[in-house]
Amino acid sequence: MALAGLVCGHRVRALADTYGERLHPAQAPGPAVELLTAAVAALTAWRMGLPYVPFAVIGVALAVIDWRTTILPDALTLPAYPITALALWPTGELPRALAGAAALTALYGLLWFARPEAMGLGDVKLAGLIGLNAAAAGWPAWVAAAFAGQALGALYALALLATRRGTRHTQFPFGPFMLMGAFTVLCLDG
Repeated sequence: MALAGLVCGHRVRALADTYGERLHPAQAPGPAVELLTAAVAALTAWRMGLPYVPFAVIGVALAVIDWRTTILPDALTLPAYPITALALWPTGELPRALAGAAALTALYGLLWFARPEAMGLGDVKLAGLIGLNAAAAGWPAWVAAAFAGQALGALYALALLATRRGTRHTQFPFGPFMLMGAFTVLCLDG
C-alpha cells in the first residue's frame, strides 16, 4: 500500500515540501512536480519496463528534494533500496543489480573520501541506488550511468563558470545530475 501511495505524484510533492520547509513559500512550484513524476514514470515504464518505475518515482522525489534543499534524506534513500530490489526481483537480474549497487557505492565512497567537501554522503548512498538499477539493465548501462551523472554535473559547473554565476568553489546539489544521467542512460538503453 505504501508503494502504491508513493507512485502518486502528490506523494512526491508532499515529500519534497516536507524537506523544503526552509524555503520561502513563493518558491513552491505549481503542478510541475506531479507532471514531472508522471512523465518520468511513464517514460521509464515504456523504455525499461514496470520494474524500474519505483526507482523513477523515488528518483524524482530525491532530485526535487536535493535541488531545493541540498539534502538527500536517508528517510527516502534507504527504504528505496529494498523497494527497488523487490521490484527488480522478477527480472532475474537481482544478483548483478546488488553487485552494481555495491560497486557504485564503493566508487562514490572513494570519491567522497578523497574530497568530502565536494560531495556529500547522501550522494554516496544515492550512487548505490543508481548502481542497483543500472546494473540490472547490464554492465554497459552501469558504466554509462556512473559517468553520465559526473558529466552532467561538470557541464553545469562549467555553465556556472562561463556565465559568472559561480566560482570553482560554488556548491550545488549533485544528486539531480546523478539521477538525470542514470535515467537518460536507462531510457536510451531500454
